[in-house]
Amino acid sequence: MQTQVLPPSAEALALAADLLRRGQLVAFPTETVYGLGANALDADAVRAIFAAKGRPADNPLIVHIWSTAQIEAFAELPEGAEALIERFWPGPLTLLMRRKPAIPDVVTAGLDTVAVRMPSHPTARALLRACGLPVAAPSANRSGRPSPTTAAHVSEDLNGVVPLILDGGACEVGLESTVLDLCHGTPCILRPGGVTQEQLSSVLGPVDIAGSVLRPLQTGEVARSPGMRYRHYAPKGDLTLVTGPEEETLSALRLLYERDTAAGYRTGVFCFEEHAKTLADCHPFRMGRLSDPASVAERLFDLLRQADDAGIERIYSEVVPPTGIGLAVMNRLGRAAAFKSIPAREVLDQIKEE
Repeated sequence: MQTQVLPPSAEALALAADLLRRGQLVAFPTETVYGLGANALDADAVRAIFAAKGRPADNPLIVHIWSTAQIEAFAELPEGAEALIERFWPGPLTLLMRRKPAIPDVVTAGLDTVAVRMPSHPTARALLRACGLPVAAPSANRSGRPSPTTAAHVSEDLNGVVPLILDGGACEVGLESTVLDLCHGTPCILRPGGVTQEQLSSVLGPVDIAGSVLRPLQTGEVARSPGMRYRHYAPKGDLTLVTGPEEETLSALRLLYERDTAAGYRTGVFCFEEHAKTLADCHPFRMGRLSDPASVAERLFDLLRQADDAGIERIYSEVVPPTGIGLAVMNRLGRAAAFKSIPAREVLDQIKEE
């Protein structure tokens, strides 16, 4: 298959809408990451998403809409949804709703809920309006790889697999949307993203955070949202998070870099702009500013792909406090590392002993 990469002109949007109506796949930008879309009401079209990505069938998808009027055909608004829609849509917030029979099981992994969001990116909105369909769309990458924030990232993973990629430039937020469960008691964040717990609480009152946000799912625990069950966002190299006070962390990063480089591994460190000078001789990848976690969110997936392009085999990363959008950053970093971390103090003591 030949993949076209086109800017979102009127002609390209018309082509994309026609492909979706005919059961084909289209990759398109949103404000969070690029999505790989299919008609959410067409089970065969949605199955093609799973085949293109190599995505496990028990990982549910998000349905994208351009108008709230579309929801009535396939879902029921839960209590509290209207206030959130008024405040945060269009934008990076996904709401779990009770599904109706119009939504195929393949979209929801057989769950009785469906995840719905209204993106704010102008290209996404124009495409959704042009096709007139609810569009199921996970991130437009091979399953397990870092999510794409540019059309070039999509092409890297899916060239020759999908017929069309709409190139709308770099994504603004850089991390997938917040997923909020309104269907099982107290509102609960299943996946953190650009809309934070603090922002949601200002509308709803108490909002919980799922325990699986910063750990793997336990045996028998149901994945009610995309991004919960599997190792995600992973670079090709081995990623380890280093935790602890700043001075200890910087010393540990340097020692780990020196040890692994001496052992013959291509090694790099993910560090904040504030520490790049200190770690200048440790193949640093600048992950944004510690003082501005949103800048880390915006760069993270591109950084993971940069490490792959550089052939890095061992990566050691600083961490951000898991509050505000920092929680979303740590969720993605944690999953990219398969939740592998090491305290800086332990590194210092271990290497001294060696």
